[in-house]
Amino acid sequence: MLYFQLVIMAGTVMLAYYFEYTDTFNVHVQGFFCYDNAYTKPYHGPETSSAVPPVILYAVVCGLPLLLITAIESVLFLLQYVSEDLDNREKIIVMGDCCYLNPLVRRTFRFLGVYVFGLFSTDIFVNTGQVVTGNLSPHFLTVCKPNYTALGCMQTARFINQKGVCTGNEDDIMRARKSFPSKEAALSVYAALYTAMYITLTVKAKGTKLAKPVLSLGLICLAFLTGINRVVEYRNHWCDVIAGFIIGGAIAVFMSWCFHPPIMQLVLTSRENYAPPPRRDMTIFTTAGSRGGAELQREDPAERDTTGGESGRQCSYDGPAPHHGQHHGEVHSLTEF
Repeated sequence: MLYFQLVIMAGTVMLAYYFEYTDTFNVHVQGFFCYDNAYTKPYHGPETSSAVPPVILYAVVCGLPLLLITAIESVLFLLQYVSEDLDNREKIIVMGDCCYLNPLVRRTFRFLGVYVFGLFSTDIFVNTGQVVTGNLSPHFLTVCKPNYTALGCMQTARFINQKGVCTGNEDDIMRARKSFPSKEAALSVYAALYTAMYITLTVKAKGTKLAKPVLSLGLICLAFLTGINRVVEYRNHWCDVIAGFIIGGAIAVFMSWCFHPPIMQLVLTSRENYAPPPRRDMTIFTTAGSRGGAELQREDPAERDTTGGESGRQCSYDGPAPHHGQHHGEVHSLTEF
Protein backbone atom coordinates (compact mmCIF):
# COMPACT_ATOMS: atom_id res chain seq x y z
CA MET A 1 0.00 0.00 0.00
CA LEU A 2 2.88 2.37 0.75
CA TYR A 3 4.44 1.82 -2.66
CA PHE A 4 1.11 2.43 -4.38
CA GLN A 5 0.77 5.78 -2.61
CA LEU A 6 4.30 6.75 -3.62
CA VAL A 7 3.50 5.96 -7.26
CA ILE A 8 0.38 8.15 -7.14
CA MET A 9 2.36 10.99 -5.57
CA ALA A 10 5.10 10.73 -8.19
CA GLY A 11 2.54 10.74 -11.01
CA THR A 12 0.85 13.83 -9.59
CA VAL A 13 4.15 15.70 -9.32
CA MET A 14 5.12 14.77 -12.89
CA LEU A 15 1.78 15.91 -14.28
CA ALA A 16 2.11 19.25 -12.52
CA TYR A 17 5.63 19.58 -13.91
CA TYR A 18 4.45 19.02 -17.49
CA PHE A 19 1.75 21.65 -17.06
CA GLU A 20 4.14 24.23 -15.64
CA TYR A 21 7.40 23.85 -17.54
CA THR A 22 6.65 22.16 -20.87
CA ASP A 23 4.54 22.82 -23.96
CA THR A 24 2.89 19.42 -23.87
CA PHE A 25 -0.56 20.98 -23.40
CA ASN A 26 -1.36 23.78 -25.83
CA VAL A 27 -3.35 26.75 -24.57
CA HIS A 28 -6.67 27.41 -26.29
CA VAL A 29 -6.47 30.55 -28.45
CA GLN A 30 -9.49 32.68 -27.64
CA GLY A 31 -10.59 35.52 -29.87
CA PHE A 32 -11.38 39.11 -28.93
CA PHE A 33 -13.22 42.16 -30.16
CA CYS A 34 -11.35 45.15 -31.48
CA TYR A 35 -10.67 47.79 -28.84
CA ASP A 36 -12.43 45.76 -26.16
CA ASN A 37 -12.21 47.81 -22.96
CA ALA A 38 -12.22 44.65 -20.83
CA TYR A 39 -8.75 43.72 -22.15
CA THR A 40 -7.08 47.12 -22.51
CA LYS A 41 -6.09 47.67 -18.88
CA PRO A 42 -2.53 48.87 -18.16
CA TYR A 43 0.23 46.31 -17.84
CA HIS A 44 2.18 46.51 -14.57
CA GLY A 45 5.16 44.54 -15.77
CA PRO A 46 6.15 40.89 -15.37
CA GLU A 47 5.09 38.76 -12.42
CA THR A 48 8.38 39.43 -10.63
CA SER A 49 7.44 43.11 -10.29
CA SER A 50 4.12 42.32 -8.61
CA ALA A 51 3.43 43.22 -4.98
CA VAL A 52 3.18 39.46 -4.36
CA PRO A 53 5.88 37.98 -6.61
CA PRO A 54 5.91 34.26 -7.37
CA VAL A 55 9.03 33.69 -5.27
CA ILE A 56 7.40 34.99 -2.09
CA LEU A 57 4.07 33.34 -2.86
CA TYR A 58 5.52 29.88 -3.46
CA ALA A 59 7.88 30.19 -0.49
CA VAL A 60 4.98 31.00 1.84
CA VAL A 61 2.61 28.43 0.33
CA CYS A 62 5.18 25.65 0.50
CA GLY A 63 7.23 26.61 3.54
CA LEU A 64 4.88 28.12 6.11
CA PRO A 65 2.40 25.19 6.40
CA LEU A 66 5.24 22.67 6.49
CA LEU A 67 6.99 24.52 9.30
CA LEU A 68 3.78 24.99 11.29
CA ILE A 69 2.73 21.36 10.97
CA THR A 70 6.19 20.07 11.90
CA ALA A 71 6.45 22.40 14.89
CA ILE A 72 2.96 21.60 16.19
CA GLU A 73 3.45 17.85 15.83
CA SER A 74 6.78 18.04 17.65
CA VAL A 75 5.28 20.02 20.53
CA LEU A 76 2.31 17.66 20.83
CA PHE A 77 4.64 14.66 20.86
CA LEU A 78 6.81 16.20 23.58
CA LEU A 79 3.75 16.95 25.69
CA GLN A 80 2.67 13.32 25.39
CA TYR A 81 6.20 12.14 26.09
CA VAL A 82 6.31 13.82 29.48
CA SER A 83 2.82 12.62 30.35
CA GLU A 84 1.49 9.16 31.08
CA ASP A 85 -0.37 8.94 27.78
CA LEU A 86 2.76 7.83 25.94
CA ASP A 87 2.87 4.57 27.89
CA ASN A 88 -0.42 3.55 26.32
CA ARG A 89 0.71 4.31 22.77
CA GLU A 90 2.82 2.45 20.26
CA LYS A 91 6.50 3.28 20.35
CA ILE A 92 7.19 1.98 16.83
CA ILE A 93 4.81 1.77 13.89
CA VAL A 94 5.47 -0.65 11.04
CA MET A 95 5.00 0.80 7.56
CA GLY A 96 4.84 -2.03 5.05
CA ASP A 97 7.57 -4.67 5.27
CA CYS A 98 10.61 -2.44 5.46
CA CYS A 99 9.98 0.72 7.44
CA TYR A 100 9.75 1.19 11.19
CA LEU A 101 8.74 4.70 12.14
CA ASN A 102 8.30 6.62 15.32
CA PRO A 103 4.70 7.84 15.86
CA LEU A 104 5.90 11.45 15.60
CA VAL A 105 7.51 10.81 12.22
CA ARG A 106 4.49 8.92 10.95
CA ARG A 107 1.97 11.61 11.96
CA THR A 108 4.13 14.39 10.56
CA PHE A 109 4.65 12.59 7.25
CA ARG A 110 0.94 11.88 7.00
CA PHE A 111 -0.13 15.50 7.41
CA LEU A 112 2.67 16.82 5.21
CA GLY A 113 2.07 14.20 2.53
CA VAL A 114 -1.62 14.99 2.34
CA TYR A 115 -0.87 18.71 2.14
CA VAL A 116 1.71 18.33 -0.63
CA PHE A 117 -0.59 16.04 -2.62
CA GLY A 118 -3.42 18.56 -2.36
CA LEU A 119 -1.11 21.41 -3.33
CA PHE A 120 -0.04 19.70 -6.54
CA SER A 121 -3.63 18.68 -7.22
CA THR A 122 -4.71 22.31 -6.93
CA ASP A 123 -1.99 23.32 -9.39
CA ILE A 124 -3.18 20.66 -11.84
CA PHE A 125 -6.82 21.75 -11.56
CA VAL A 126 -5.90 25.39 -12.16
CA ASN A 127 -3.59 24.66 -15.09
CA THR A 128 -6.24 22.47 -16.68
CA GLY A 129 -8.77 25.28 -16.49
CA GLN A 130 -6.31 27.79 -17.94
CA VAL A 131 -5.30 25.55 -20.83
CA VAL A 132 -8.85 24.54 -21.74
CA THR A 133 -10.51 27.96 -21.50
CA GLY A 134 -7.69 30.28 -22.58
CA ASN A 135 -9.45 33.27 -21.01
CA LEU A 136 -7.74 36.58 -21.62
CA SER A 137 -6.39 38.72 -18.82
CA PRO A 138 -7.44 42.38 -18.38
CA HIS A 139 -4.17 43.60 -19.94
CA PHE A 140 -4.16 41.19 -22.88
CA LEU A 141 -4.52 43.78 -25.67
CA THR A 142 -1.85 45.92 -24.00
CA VAL A 143 0.76 43.16 -24.29
CA CYS A 144 -0.66 41.72 -27.52
CA LYS A 145 -0.30 44.99 -29.47
CA PRO A 146 -2.37 43.90 -32.47
CA ASN A 147 -2.14 45.79 -35.76
CA TYR A 148 -5.71 47.07 -35.95
CA THR A 149 -5.18 48.62 -39.39
CA ALA A 150 -4.03 45.35 -40.93
CA LEU A 151 -6.87 43.49 -39.24
CA GLY A 152 -9.45 45.92 -40.58
CA CYS A 153 -10.66 46.99 -37.16
CA MET A 154 -12.61 50.00 -38.36
CA GLN A 155 -15.45 49.05 -36.03
CA THR A 156 -15.22 47.89 -32.46
CA ALA A 157 -17.77 45.14 -33.11
CA ARG A 158 -15.36 43.17 -35.30
CA PHE A 159 -14.31 39.86 -33.73
CA ILE A 160 -10.73 38.69 -34.25
CA ASN A 161 -10.18 34.96 -34.01
CA GLN A 162 -6.93 34.52 -35.89
CA LYS A 163 -3.57 33.23 -34.77
CA GLY A 164 -0.50 35.38 -35.07
CA VAL A 165 -2.28 38.72 -34.78
CA CYS A 166 -0.19 39.86 -31.82
CA THR A 167 3.12 41.67 -32.21
CA GLY A 168 4.18 41.81 -28.55
CA ASN A 169 6.39 39.57 -26.43
CA GLU A 170 5.46 35.90 -26.80
CA ASP A 171 5.95 35.03 -23.14
CA ASP A 172 3.78 37.92 -21.97
CA ILE A 173 1.10 37.03 -24.50
CA MET A 174 1.05 33.38 -23.47
CA ARG A 175 0.82 34.33 -19.80
CA ALA A 176 -2.00 36.76 -20.58
CA ARG A 177 -3.99 33.93 -22.20
CA LYS A 178 -4.11 31.96 -18.94
CA SER A 179 -6.25 34.08 -16.67
CA PHE A 180 -9.05 31.74 -15.57
CA PRO A 181 -8.89 30.57 -12.85
CA SER A 182 -6.33 32.50 -10.85
CA LYS A 183 -3.53 30.19 -9.77
CA GLU A 184 -2.26 32.53 -7.08
CA ALA A 185 -5.71 32.78 -5.50
CA ALA A 186 -6.24 29.00 -5.58
CA LEU A 187 -2.86 28.09 -4.08
CA SER A 188 -3.01 30.75 -1.36
CA VAL A 189 -6.52 29.79 -0.25
CA TYR A 190 -5.68 26.08 -0.27
CA ALA A 191 -2.62 26.62 1.92
CA ALA A 192 -4.44 28.96 4.30
CA LEU A 193 -7.60 26.87 4.68
CA TYR A 194 -5.81 23.53 5.08
CA THR A 195 -3.47 24.98 7.70
CA ALA A 196 -6.35 26.67 9.52
CA MET A 197 -8.35 23.43 9.64
CA TYR A 198 -5.30 21.52 10.84
CA ILE A 199 -4.64 23.99 13.66
CA THR A 200 -8.27 24.13 14.72
CA LEU A 201 -8.79 20.36 14.83
CA THR A 202 -5.39 19.26 16.13
CA VAL A 203 -4.41 21.72 18.83
CA LYS A 204 -6.49 21.03 21.95
CA ALA A 205 -4.25 22.60 24.58
CA LYS A 206 -5.72 24.88 27.19
CA GLY A 207 -5.38 28.58 26.61
CA THR A 208 -5.53 28.34 22.80
CA LYS A 209 -9.20 29.11 22.27
CA LEU A 210 -8.37 32.62 21.11
CA ALA A 211 -4.96 31.93 19.57
CA LYS A 212 -6.32 29.33 17.14
CA PRO A 213 -8.94 31.53 15.47
CA VAL A 214 -6.56 34.49 15.36
CA LEU A 215 -3.88 32.48 13.57
CA SER A 216 -6.39 30.79 11.26
CA LEU A 217 -8.15 34.01 10.29
CA GLY A 218 -4.78 35.68 9.76
CA LEU A 219 -3.78 33.04 7.22
CA ILE A 220 -7.11 33.29 5.42
CA CYS A 221 -6.80 37.09 5.36
CA LEU A 222 -3.40 36.83 3.65
CA ALA A 223 -4.91 34.57 0.99
CA PHE A 224 -7.77 37.02 0.48
CA LEU A 225 -5.34 39.92 0.07
CA THR A 226 -3.39 37.92 -2.49
CA GLY A 227 -6.51 37.57 -4.62
CA ILE A 228 -7.35 41.26 -4.20
CA ASN A 229 -3.86 42.19 -5.37
CA ARG A 230 -4.36 40.18 -8.56
CA VAL A 231 -7.43 42.27 -9.40
CA VAL A 232 -5.87 45.59 -8.41
CA GLU A 233 -2.88 45.01 -10.70
CA TYR A 234 -5.18 43.95 -13.58
CA ARG A 235 -3.61 40.51 -13.80
CA ASN A 236 -6.91 38.67 -13.28
CA HIS A 237 -10.61 39.41 -13.43
CA TRP A 238 -12.86 39.18 -10.39
CA CYS A 239 -14.37 35.96 -11.71
CA ASP A 240 -10.89 34.47 -12.10
CA VAL A 241 -10.02 35.16 -8.46
CA ILE A 242 -13.36 33.90 -7.15
CA ALA A 243 -13.00 30.70 -9.17
CA GLY A 244 -9.50 30.24 -7.74
CA PHE A 245 -10.83 30.72 -4.21
CA ILE A 246 -13.52 28.10 -4.80
CA ILE A 247 -11.10 25.55 -6.28
CA GLY A 248 -8.48 25.97 -3.56
CA GLY A 249 -11.03 25.94 -0.74
CA ALA A 250 -12.88 22.92 -2.12
CA ILE A 251 -9.70 20.87 -2.47
CA ALA A 252 -8.57 21.81 1.06
CA VAL A 253 -11.90 20.69 2.54
CA PHE A 254 -11.92 17.53 0.43
CA MET A 255 -8.41 16.52 1.45
CA SER A 256 -9.19 17.08 5.11
CA TRP A 257 -12.50 15.21 4.81
CA CYS A 258 -10.97 12.14 3.14
CA PHE A 259 -7.64 11.82 4.90
CA HIS A 260 -8.46 13.27 8.32
CA PRO A 261 -11.80 11.78 9.45
CA PRO A 262 -11.80 13.62 12.83
CA ILE A 263 -13.39 16.57 11.02
CA MET A 264 -16.66 14.67 10.75
CA GLN A 265 -16.10 12.60 13.85
CA LEU A 266 -16.05 15.74 15.99
CA VAL A 267 -19.63 16.47 14.96
CA LEU A 268 -20.84 12.89 15.21
CA THR A 269 -19.16 12.25 18.55
CA SER A 270 -20.71 15.31 20.10
CA ARG A 271 -24.13 14.03 19.11
CA GLU A 272 -23.62 10.38 20.00
CA ASN A 273 -22.14 11.15 23.41
CA TYR A 274 -25.03 13.39 24.36
CA ALA A 275 -26.79 11.98 27.40
CA PRO A 276 -30.09 13.38 28.62
CA PRO A 277 -30.20 14.57 32.23
CA PRO A 278 -30.95 11.74 34.69
CA ARG A 279 -34.48 11.39 35.94
CA ARG A 280 -35.13 12.11 39.54
CA ASP A 281 -35.47 9.19 41.88
CA MET A 282 -39.13 9.68 42.58
CA THR A 283 -40.68 7.93 45.51
CA ILE A 284 -44.05 6.43 44.78
CA PHE A 285 -46.53 6.19 47.56
CA THR A 286 -49.60 3.99 47.66
CA THR A 287 -52.39 3.96 50.13
CA ALA A 288 -53.43 0.63 51.44
CA GLY A 289 -56.84 0.71 52.99
CA SER A 290 -58.26 -1.48 55.66
CA ARG A 291 -61.35 -1.48 57.76
CA GLY A 292 -59.61 0.39 60.48
CA GLY A 293 -58.05 3.11 58.31
CA ALA A 294 -55.45 3.80 55.61
CA GLU A 295 -51.69 3.20 55.68
CA LEU A 296 -49.24 5.13 53.49
CA GLN A 297 -46.56 2.86 51.99
CA ARG A 298 -43.36 3.67 50.09
CA GLU A 299 -42.71 1.97 46.76
CA ASP A 300 -39.26 1.69 45.17
CA PRO A 301 -39.27 2.64 41.41
CA ALA A 302 -36.63 0.00 40.60
CA GLU A 303 -38.69 -2.69 42.30
CA ARG A 304 -41.75 -1.41 40.51
CA ASP A 305 -40.09 -1.70 37.09
CA THR A 306 -38.90 -5.26 37.69
CA THR A 307 -42.04 -6.65 39.25
CA GLY A 308 -44.72 -4.62 37.64
CA GLY A 309 -45.14 -6.87 34.59
CA GLU A 310 -45.74 -5.69 31.07
CA SER A 311 -47.65 -2.60 32.04
CA GLY A 312 -45.04 -1.53 34.59
CA ARG A 313 -47.80 -0.94 37.21
CA GLN A 314 -47.68 -2.35 40.75
CA CYS A 315 -50.54 -2.11 43.19
CA SER A 316 -50.15 -3.09 46.82
CA TYR A 317 -52.99 -3.75 49.22
CA ASP A 318 -52.43 -5.06 52.72
CA GLY A 319 -55.96 -5.08 54.01
CA PRO A 320 -58.57 -7.77 53.63
CA ALA A 321 -60.48 -8.16 50.41
CA PRO A 322 -63.31 -5.64 50.30
CA HIS A 323 -66.91 -6.79 50.14
CA HIS A 324 -69.08 -5.85 47.20
CA GLY A 325 -70.68 -2.51 47.64
CA GLN A 326 -68.24 -1.38 50.32
CA HIS A 327 -65.25 0.88 49.83
CA HIS A 328 -62.58 0.00 52.39
CA GLY A 329 -59.49 1.43 50.68
CA GLU A 330 -58.03 2.87 47.49
CA VAL A 331 -54.80 1.93 45.80
CA HIS A 332 -53.06 4.70 43.89
CA SER A 333 -49.99 4.09 41.69
CA LEU A 334 -48.03 6.93 40.10
CA THR A 335 -46.06 4.80 37.72
CA GLU A 336 -47.32 6.47 34.55
CA PHE A 337 -46.85 10.15 33.73
